Amino acid sequence: MSNEQLLNQPGSRVIELDIQGMTCASCVSRVERKLGKLDGVEASVNLPLESAHVTVPDGITDEQITAQVASAGYKASIRRARRSGSVEPERDEVSVPTEHAGHVTGGGAEVLKPRLIVAAILTVPVFVISMFPAFQFANWGWVVGVLALPVVSWAAWPFHRAAAINARHFASTMDTLVSIGVIAAYVFSAWQLLMDPRMTEHVGMAEMEAGGLYFEVASVVTTFLLLGRCLEANAKQKAGDALRALMNLGAKDATVLEGGAEYRIPADQLVVGDVVVVRPGEKIATDGEVIDGVSAVDASLVTGESVPVEVAPGSLVTGATINTSGRLLVRATRVGSETTLAQMGRLVSQAQTGKAPIARLADRISSVFVPVVLIIAAVTFGLWLLAAGPQISDHEVRAAFTAAVAVLVIACPCALGLATPVGLLTGTGRGAQLGILIRGPQVLEDTRTVDTILLDKTGTVTTGQLAVDSVQAFGALSEADVLLMAGAVEAASEHPIAHAIAAAARSTVGAGRPADSTSLPTGNDDAGRLPAVEHFASAPGGGVLGTVDGHKVLAGRTGWLQENGMSVSSAQGNALRTAEESGATVIWVAVDGEVAGIVALRDTIKPGSAVAIERLRNLGLRPVLLTGDNTAVAAQVAAAVGIHPDDVYAGVTPEGKVEAVRQLQAAGATVAMAGDGVNDAAALAQADLGIAMGSGTDVAIEAADLTVMGNDLGQVAQAIELSRRTLSTIKTNLFWAFFYNAVGIPVAALGLLNPMIAGAAMAASSVLVVANSLRLRRFGAADSQPG
Repeated sequence: MSNEQLLNQPGSRVIELDIQGMTCASCVSRVERKLGKLDGVEASVNLPLESAHVTVPDGITDEQITAQVASAGYKASIRRARRSGSVEPERDEVSVPTEHAGHVTGGGAEVLKPRLIVAAILTVPVFVISMFPAFQFANWGWVVGVLALPVVSWAAWPFHRAAAINARHFASTMDTLVSIGVIAAYVFSAWQLLMDPRMTEHVGMAEMEAGGLYFEVASVVTTFLLLGRCLEANAKQKAGDALRALMNLGAKDATVLEGGAEYRIPADQLVVGDVVVVRPGEKIATDGEVIDGVSAVDASLVTGESVPVEVAPGSLVTGATINTSGRLLVRATRVGSETTLAQMGRLVSQAQTGKAPIARLADRISSVFVPVVLIIAAVTFGLWLLAAGPQISDHEVRAAFTAAVAVLVIACPCALGLATPVGLLTGTGRGAQLGILIRGPQVLEDTRTVDTILLDKTGTVTTGQLAVDSVQAFGALSEADVLLMAGAVEAASEHPIAHAIAAAARSTVGAGRPADSTSLPTGNDDAGRLPAVEHFASAPGGGVLGTVDGHKVLAGRTGWLQENGMSVSSAQGNALRTAEESGATVIWVAVDGEVAGIVALRDTIKPGSAVAIERLRNLGLRPVLLTGDNTAVAAQVAAAVGIHPDDVYAGVTPEGKVEAVRQLQAAGATVAMAGDGVNDAAALAQADLGIAMGSGTDVAIEAADLTVMGNDLGQVAQAIELSRRTLSTIKTNLFWAFFYNAVGIPVAALGLLNPMIAGAAMAASSVLVVANSLRLRRFGAADSQPG
């Protein structure tokens, strides 16, 4: 059962933990098992984020949760709600024994760096003296042993300390392997030197080989592993930059208008109903409704779309967007953790904490990996001695020891532990920057399997806003004058069709009257662009009428004309039917009791929809158009964007959309659904992969698996491309992590791998996995721009 399902059950809650001390996949597995022993608790632990997403039933306290983590050998703290505009969460530190405090890496690259510097400075002479006879001198072994001691003790202390803590809990991790390998190399060398104090009295490699000193192995392995940890910590920091940047988008302060006076307050002190003043160039501090002012808002930081959105009184705006021109007054409707930005951050964070199904295999292997490696190392040592026969020489003991140490050092479950979460962390973070929110890891698998995508027409393929397509005049008036008179009377109406006709009429006046236009006078109403209307009246679902410069103007449906005593000729009726059959919405216009013409309107296809559908097809998806409009409208839109006529469902109700998804699924298709309205929510939930357009309703977004914050269908294709690229990166990481261990351990056991090289390879494996994931940060930089 998923965390979300559990959360929906009565009496359960979800908490976020910060966990210190984890170093590899074995740590993750152990923490999850420990928490899972508490009745009703489910946990998903993320290694690079050093966090856990825990579903907790009533009856279990936060203290029990942190104590359970502490019993596994780690330090846990409860993450409280993040304050608006803050990156670092507030924490409720719960006391645990001091032996559990502190990460194995000492808190990150900054704390590890001094240990690495000291180790590197001392390792260089140890390595040079041990490996090159030209630098050797009498009794050099003692000098090398002294120089190596701080490296294998103080510099390697994080590894030893973590291994000791885990041993007290009868557990083992990668640090156990490192600690045993380093200590074994140093102790074996020291024992050899103590048994024969004069073994390095003479200069030369032969004497060193005879004695079997491995001080340089212990030092070089420690230095390489510390270097790897530092590089890994820096890379993981970069992988999380996108989420930190997302949470930093919010405005830090806001100007509140109260009682005619303006006050500057922190953004996290805003409450619902506050009126916020937003000047040009400022970020909007809250989600809200514009109550005064006209401007253009740059929403690219949230939606990924570069074109500013025009806003006016009544428009809804999102926090973290930028006011580009006029002064706005915005009434706060969502504040704090309820804002769109905060919800985006939660979605991304939860997605990064989750586990893809493909990662479960890595978890199962990691849970037994370290004990198996310890057994392999012991068996390797025993088999080498057994193969030497009854007369075992010092050389054969050294060979057996070298092979066993190499097995311990080369075996690294750290790469396995990082393979999935770092890829997911980087991919979802990059998605957030592009205005793409991935709800969880399972979505990545779903995007790989889908082969059909249903596209809701209105608001997804089209803008959902009617625009005048054509005007046909029947009488003495020109087409321009028919549109002008209709626009003048429709300007007084609030109907969407009226807005479209009035807007088209204004643009015609603004562009200059055509030469064939009659000399109808204009008034000074509607910003001086359209004639003034008097005696205005309207009928819902029928039409409008009014007097424009002394002319009685009527606009509406056929029934509206008939109610007002007018009739249409057969030729005029045929013209209307032809326009309607082409997919247009048609309005009659009559002037002074005579039919003057018709105005045809269409839902405008979004720029880029055709290109986006071609991209979806190139991804192996079959695009299907779904709409509640009539067949003519649906066919016209499908033809314009390149969807096959057989892949069009017209006249579909919300229930019919769900049924369409089920029919396709029953036919063997794996279905994705993209929509933006309340009427799409059920179909989004039914689909194998639900994709909500960010311009849509909260209900649609809540029902979806993927959310694109923009209003461009191209972002749907980009979201699927990013999800598939992220899944591919995770699979590549897992392959190389498995391959590395599958090849490295046998090679080491056969004595073909020097422990120093093994240490370098182990450190490199984790760094390469993280570096491969970081390539996702460049996704969409050139070839997949949103908008």
